[in-house]
Amino acid sequence: MPSNLAVGKSCLLLQFTDKRFQPMHDITIGVEFGARMIAIENRQIKLQIWDTAGQEAFRSITRSYYRGAAGALLVYDITRRESFDHLVSWLEDARKTANPNMTIVLVGNKCDLAHRRAVSTEEGEQFAKEHGLIFMEASARNGQNVEEAFTKLAALIYKKIQDGILDVSNETYGIKLGYGLSVSSGNDASSQTRRCCS
Repeated sequence: MPSNLAVGKSCLLLQFTDKRFQPMHDITIGVEFGARMIAIENRQIKLQIWDTAGQEAFRSITRSYYRGAAGALLVYDITRRESFDHLVSWLEDARKTANPNMTIVLVGNKCDLAHRRAVSTEEGEQFAKEHGLIFMEASARNGQNVEEAFTKLAALIYKKIQDGILDVSNETYGIKLGYGLSVSSGNDASSQTRRCCS
């Protein structure tokens, strides 16, 4: 989850994995990790999520996590214009370092604070359109669209696997198949079965 400092990335992750909001959260140092099982098209998918620090001092560490990522949530705070203004820089970092087929969802966080809004929904939509991103606004506090942001990202990644855009046999795509799981590729008439190490 690349983005600026204090936009609520850790709170979004906590809301998604634990269904709770923690108003006072320590600043992420380096990278934190979360995981959760979800169902997509009746298949159990384990999402492994890296919550990266927003501070400039940790940017080189953050870049290294893009390399093994199949997707990203690019997050800004709708109440802080500067967090929106820094999106171009974070997006460039992700696109330079990550796989070119990485799926990115732009999330305007803190939509529960609409009365303090500094970035309009239309601006978020326009940025997403210009850069080929999926867009939604969410609230880590009340859970609005948090589930949807992560599951939409996972569903888009899953579709790229099904369409043969992402090669599950290539570890640099950040995807591992579990025991006995097969995925049909649009480029291959047969199913591919891969087993993951324990």
